[in-house]
Amino acid sequence: MFFKKRKVLTGAMAAALAVGLAACGSDGASTEGDNGASGGETYDWRFVVEETEGQVQYEYAQEFAERLNEKTDGQVNIDVYDFGSLGSEVDQVEGVQQGMFEMGIISPGFTGGLVAEGQVFSLQFLFPDDQEVTQEILNTSEALNTHLVELYEAQNLKPLAFMSEGAMQWTGNRELRTPEDFNGFKMRTQSSPLMLETYGAYGADPSPLSWSELYVSLDRGVVDGQENPIFFIEDASFHEVQDHMTISNHNTYVAMVTINPGIYNDLPEDIRTALDETVEEMRDRGFEIQDQLNEELLDSIVNDTDNPTEVIELTEEERAEFRELQLPIRDFFRDEIIGDEGREMFDLLLEEIAEHE
Repeated sequence: MFFKKRKVLTGAMAAALAVGLAACGSDGASTEGDNGASGGETYDWRFVVEETEGQVQYEYAQEFAERLNEKTDGQVNIDVYDFGSLGSEVDQVEGVQQGMFEMGIISPGFTGGLVAEGQVFSLQFLFPDDQEVTQEILNTSEALNTHLVELYEAQNLKPLAFMSEGAMQWTGNRELRTPEDFNGFKMRTQSSPLMLETYGAYGADPSPLSWSELYVSLDRGVVDGQENPIFFIEDASFHEVQDHMTISNHNTYVAMVTINPGIYNDLPEDIRTALDETVEEMRDRGFEIQDQLNEELLDSIVNDTDNPTEVIELTEEERAEFRELQLPIRDFFRDEIIGDEGREMFDLLLEEIAEHE
């Protein structure tokens, strides 16, 4: 599978394009009836994702768009824009905040400066190893779906759902089996302050970098390795420029399905109900999409004889070494990164995780 390169627009260019598209957007598109119904008006939305065709977010968004269009009898029409089409990850966050894009799938790692508590998903060895159990927590957690959502809404961003894209694995230009293997290792991270602390605990040299630059940076040795779910490693062809992949399952890649809160609150009741129903329907479907892609593309990496990759699966004893080093990072997150409101959220989340385990 080839690496799909995309030209990334600047924030200003993305904004200009969004203004040009606004004429066919949702602004002024609805006229509610006496019962709060939409009156048959149509809505043309932009749904931005951080991935490309064939990857989890893109496939999720396409199916979401189809289901909502059918559920509203064609009243809501959604165009899905893959990564780079309307700017960088940060541009996409700002675009949803400002209402230039109605919806977006966003990684909390790129909102750490906006909502510090969202960095909770960067904590390694926090959620259960069982991905189905983790997704159940993401679906039902009061800490996440009430308290964390409120913190994002205060920043003009409304999470509708939290979705697992699968367990995270490490790739590197050398074997990564023990914490000592990370000494001086230039690890690509998202722009999350907590991620810098996380990999610093292993002795690594964390380097924030957009994924649009990552393939070339790995190829040229600008960074030594990275972390991602298996489907992304294969589809972005990172295994072509990395000799080793460690099945570490050290974290779950969590993304947020978001909408601009003003747009959501202004929707007629029937459209908002259809949107909420689609979100619920896609919880299980999103999990199925990631599960299938991660399984199939692991086989692709293992069987790629043109780009041989040494696949290492950590034992529980080896994982325990990394887990031990991450326990103080939880204290750092609780005591140094978040405030009182965030601490209440985090303590509740720990209780919820313990109940599931």
